[in-house]
Amino acid sequence: MFGNRDATGECDGDGRGSVVREGATLAVGRDVDAPPEATAIALRDTRRWPDWSPSVRDVESADRYVETGTTGRVRVAGAWVPFRVTAATRLRWDWEVARVPATGHRVDRYAGDPDRCRAVIEVPLIAAPYVPVCRRALDRFAALVEGE
Repeated sequence: MFGNRDATGECDGDGRGSVVREGATLAVGRDVDAPPEATAIALRDTRRWPDWSPSVRDVESADRYVETGTTGRVRVAGAWVPFRVTAATRLRWDWEVARVPATGHRVDRYAGDPDRCRAVIEVPLIAAPYVPVCRRALDRFAALVEGE
């Protein structure tokens, strides 16, 4: 079960990894033993996406760290496809790939624990078969961030 979040985005800790339905998406989450801000910076770093994402082999973008409006292209399944970040804040970003709304990415804080957080990839329900890939991505991402 995913930790419960309050209106500030804080959550209680009750497990390492989980998938929970949140409206029209599945929230694939994993605890990370690192501060939320550092975790969010790593999640927004386009140069590191191939290090943790099983589906992204390469990235080209003028922006190293995504912001609203960041564009570029990613190599997935042997093909280069364009992407655009449609919204970004300090702890969250959403994008579209090949002009199709894709996954959302966020970092949830744990109340009273500044050195731990939860990384979450939001998957549209129609893309539910992608959940195992996201779980693998978050395991790789956590290992990368916790190793720093």
